[in-house]
Amino acid sequence: MTQLVLFYRFGAALAIGVLVGLQREYAYGGPEEELFAGVRTFTLISLLGCTAALMADELGSPWGMVSILASVGLLIAAAYFVGALRHEGLGLTTEIATLLTFSAGALCYWDHLPLAAAVGVATTVLLSLKPEMHAFAQRITREDVYATLKFAVITVIVLPVLPDQGYGPPPLNVVNPHEIWLMVVLISGISFLGYVLIKAVGPRQGISLTGLLGGIVSSTPVTWSFSQRSQEEEELARPFALAITVAWAITYLRVLVEVATLNARLLSMLWPPMAAASAVGLGYGGYLYLSQRPREQREVPFTNPFELGTALQFGLLYAVVLVISKAADVYAGDTGVYLSSFISGLPDVDAVTLSMAQLTQGEGGLSVRTGARAVVIGAMANTLAKAGIVVATGSRELRRAILPGVVLMLLASVGIVFIF
Repeated sequence: MTQLVLFYRFGAALAIGVLVGLQREYAYGGPEEELFAGVRTFTLISLLGCTAALMADELGSPWGMVSILASVGLLIAAAYFVGALRHEGLGLTTEIATLLTFSAGALCYWDHLPLAAAVGVATTVLLSLKPEMHAFAQRITREDVYATLKFAVITVIVLPVLPDQGYGPPPLNVVNPHEIWLMVVLISGISFLGYVLIKAVGPRQGISLTGLLGGIVSSTPVTWSFSQRSQEEEELARPFALAITVAWAITYLRVLVEVATLNARLLSMLWPPMAAASAVGLGYGGYLYLSQRPREQREVPFTNPFELGTALQFGLLYAVVLVISKAADVYAGDTGVYLSSFISGLPDVDAVTLSMAQLTQGEGGLSVRTGARAVVIGAMANTLAKAGIVVATGSRELRRAILPGVVLMLLASVGIVFIF
């Protein structure tokens, strides 16, 4: 190892120590405040970790590094004991950060610079987000914890043990338990992420933001809730139309995320109509926002989107749509695929999207053009179904405000995919 490389690695360790130390000193109010370790100590700790790794390498034995790490641990324990005698309720955050900084310094010497930098940055971010993380924890309910554990079970335990093969003759051979459950995990994960974002920012962040985040979870509850409220609060018809339109526009982007995860070839054909529909929807939402700003904040109730029963229902729906789409392709050609996509898309666009992403993979499946058109038709049917909710339950003012956006989004997506 050259001197230049060695200095470069020690320099990276120094930078990580400075970064974490600055955050700790800032969090405690400056260098004059009483704190366990500030910018200088953290910098020295990181350099010490790098030096300990160097010594272990030069000696050909890990015991040199182990002895240094043990000495650091004893110093941390002594400092914590003294601090605990002076203050009640003393935490271990800074002490754990010290050990992480020491480890990051060692990683720098071992030439794991990207990982060391990631550890340093992640440590600093977690230390800085203390108020936000505590506030987020206070918003979590017992039901949220249970739903999170269920999601972990279907992802980590159930998914790996399912057989990864199809069963039966065509079109039943497309039913692969592992792939079907993988789609369940994907959709549940996207919805779960949207729900976490709502929990993080809080529900009382305005109608438009509720529509934005609600589109990630599910645009149907947003449509249903605001449509019903428009009957009682007619003066908020435009803000409600804004939230609903934004939620629908985000749904088109959600479709692109799902396809991008599974099938890049389909994405290349699908992104123009989906992006166009989303852009038109967001643009019309911008018009609604500028024409009449919401005069007061409202919140829409969201429950945790993950339940085992819901996951099983989606898995069954996805399998049924997959078989129907394959059978339609075999026995009725493209027309059958389009018809089945329209019918299947009325209750849920995710099942159509994932089935087309699956069926357009490989040389012997559907053509990418047919798959893209089928997804657009399914999305169009889903938008029409939600528009039906507005017509059936919304006020007259809400229907008038939202109708142009519906027409523009449908024309944008269908026009582009069938012209090109």
